[in-house]
Amino acid sequence: MQILLVAGGDPDHWPDLSTGFDQVIGIDRGNLFLLRRGIVPDLAIGDFDSLNEAEKTEVFSQVAEVLTSPAEKDDTDTQLALVTAFERFPKAEVTLIGATGGRLDHLLANLWLGVEPRFLPFASQIQIADQGNTVSYLLPGNHQIVKAPSMNYLAFCCLTPVKKLTLKNVKYELSEIDFLQPTSLASNEFLTGAAEVSFSEGIIAVIQSRDI
Repeated sequence: MQILLVAGGDPDHWPDLSTGFDQVIGIDRGNLFLLRRGIVPDLAIGDFDSLNEAEKTEVFSQVAEVLTSPAEKDDTDTQLALVTAFERFPKAEVTLIGATGGRLDHLLANLWLGVEPRFLPFASQIQIADQGNTVSYLLPGNHQIVKAPSMNYLAFCCLTPVKKLTLKNVKYELSEIDFLQPTSLASNEFLTGAAEVSFSEGIIAVIQSRDI
């Protein structure tokens, strides 16, 4: 199952949505952006503090299921949406859009979702995407990374300390290197075929990107 989560970031940064999704979950203002593009979410979730009364009416009158959270809470609306998605569909692949291109605190909160213990069992099922980037998460082990269409660059962002990181079949290779603090290994590139990644401890965000 493919689930699309749409946060409230600028729709001009959204990736192409021609790929079909089985469920669409709107997060706060993301619901309004979806409706105004002719897409009715299956579920709306959030505190909706970014909407005025007329906009709330527009969302609440069109979306069949609405889950309203208090404005003052421990989780962000995006975290609540991700929790709900995996509670209902634990084997789903989840793509989060509208999560980049705006406030830096929101960007960092969203990037570090993959590090949260409650989301670790689903880390390989989460992707963050926008017009020029895709972000996926790796846990320790051996992995092959396939080049996404139209993306030119490849980065490995160590979100935690990482041990014995090895990169093969990329422009800049590594062999069993330890990183003691969060580090972004940017501007690498694919060679022919899949990139090979292995490490023994830590969590890595793989970022494929292109210039826009």
